[in-house]
Amino acid sequence: MRAALFQSRTGIDPADNARALVAAVDRACSDGADMLFTPEMSGLLDRDRRRAAANLREEAEDPVLAAVREAAARTGLWIHLGSLAIKPGREDGRLANRGFVIDGTGAIRARYDKIHLFDVDLPSGESWRESAAYAPGERVILAETPWGRLGLSVCYDLRFPDLYRALSDAGATILAVPAAFTVPTGRAHWHVLLRARAIEAGAFVIAAAQGGEHEDGRATFGHSLAIDPWGEVLLDMGEEGGVALVELDAARLADVRARIPALAHRRPIGTPEIAL
Repeated sequence: MRAALFQSRTGIDPADNARALVAAVDRACSDGADMLFTPEMSGLLDRDRRRAAANLREEAEDPVLAAVREAAARTGLWIHLGSLAIKPGREDGRLANRGFVIDGTGAIRARYDKIHLFDVDLPSGESWRESAAYAPGERVILAETPWGRLGLSVCYDLRFPDLYRALSDAGATILAVPAAFTVPTGRAHWHVLLRARAIEAGAFVIAAAQGGEHEDGRATFGHSLAIDPWGEVLLDMGEEGGVALVELDAARLADVRARIPALAHRRPIGTPEIAL
């Protein structure tokens, strides 16, 4: 697979963000990519929830999703739209942080709602309460692609290895981790956690990330990464935005899994016992 990663600095206007995504699709297509990966919250990043509410839509009416699906159909490119804020029609009014896998005809092949939500007070003074606005997903999802099974996750999911064990047990050979990591947590943990997930799963990891100073005042870490199953970083986009390509070699996957057959050696783990 020739994978393209889009490192964006998503703003508060979905129309602007849709245009940036379509431009990224066109650039990836012209560069010869097979599939484009975009960050978490590719359609809207706005900490002002009252202002953001005016731009939120149900899936069937979301203009960013529609624009990306149209671009996929026009170019024949597969796209992992990292996630959008979607109104799922819940009684409590909470949103879904939902990722989409879109094929080259524009059809949606898979949907994944972020399972683990980021509720934390950081030493930097930043405070995040994702669960105040979003409901957690409840399903582990893989997508069948021409290049293997793609395991889906979003951002904070990265810190929960049980999810990636479930994905690799189900046959994932590529793991997608779209994100909008904060700068302090990114500096501390982004690279090491992504490399660990690749090594544990014996899989490629593609992590398209938000990066830079955003219109709503937040700052995100950037450093979109592609990592091979040995844990080697194939691509690090640093702090620069834009589209970059990386080659994922299926022979490399087979070689690593033959050298370290940990997946074949996994055993069920029971309830721990406390020795007294």
